[in-house]
Amino acid sequence: MDILYANLLEFTWQQLVMILVGCLLIYLAISKEMEPTLLLPMGFGTILVNIPFSEALHGPIQELYNAGIANELFPLLLFIGIGAMIDFGPLLTNPKLMLFGAAAQFGIFFTLCMASIFFPEIKDAASIAIIGAADGPTSIAVANAFGSQYVGAITVAAYSYMALVPIIQPPVIKALTTKKERMIRMPYEQKNVSKLTRIMFPIIITIVVSAVVPQATALIGFLMFGNLIRECGVLDSLSETAQKVLANLITIFLGISVAFNMTAEQFLKVDTLLIMGLGLIAFIVDTAGGVLFAKFSICSAKRRSTP
Repeated sequence: MDILYANLLEFTWQQLVMILVGCLLIYLAISKEMEPTLLLPMGFGTILVNIPFSEALHGPIQELYNAGIANELFPLLLFIGIGAMIDFGPLLTNPKLMLFGAAAQFGIFFTLCMASIFFPEIKDAASIAIIGAADGPTSIAVANAFGSQYVGAITVAAYSYMALVPIIQPPVIKALTTKKERMIRMPYEQKNVSKLTRIMFPIIITIVVSAVVPQATALIGFLMFGNLIRECGVLDSLSETAQKVLANLITIFLGISVAFNMTAEQFLKVDTLLIMGLGLIAFIVDTAGGVLFAKFSICSAKRRSTP
């Protein structure tokens, strides 16, 4: 009997805290329906890896992590599904929209400056700043490419805040806009884009970006390949599979394998908590940058139209 319950005596308060964190993620996934395909496996995985002497930690979860995250395979496969979901039509009809997207990335540069204060190694500071891209696969790829020692914490921060966007963004937007501005209706008029343009866009983007930044070839290539599957018109069933089955399956594996870095020993450290804080700042500044740029653009347009 003593042997049967001996493992219960091995629990530490840190492990119990992380198990509560896992339960919180599951609650948000089920009750609040916040990114359930990501938060639920991440939360359940967090519980699994914080059980004393857990065979899951140094067994299947570690194998999934090594096979899918450490070598960037899961993020790249997920990019195929994301590319198949994206409609670049609005961007092709109104290229000025790129400016709004660029303004919403200001958090990356702001966080880079802040992170460099606490993390002298520029590779670590840059990897942390990329959390502001609001894209988990990109964060993993950059951190691995730079050889950052904080890949785990960066991965957890990126995916956690991606899932918590519905909580993070509304207060920031409300603080920076008036009620009248939030009531503005922006009707969207769908403009036709030729099939040839839609097909050539992912091909040209892949060639140009890869030629300028060869290190980004895999990420941009897989993303644009997914979009090409969507737009070519002869692989509709494959496009649907990439958007639904592939994306959901990889997201589940990604969520549960990310939990490999959510053990109490790795997570409840000053550096990890600091990275989580910097990641939150990156998301907030991203949102603020996009909103303020939009307001600036509207004010400029009104001035030009005023006689």
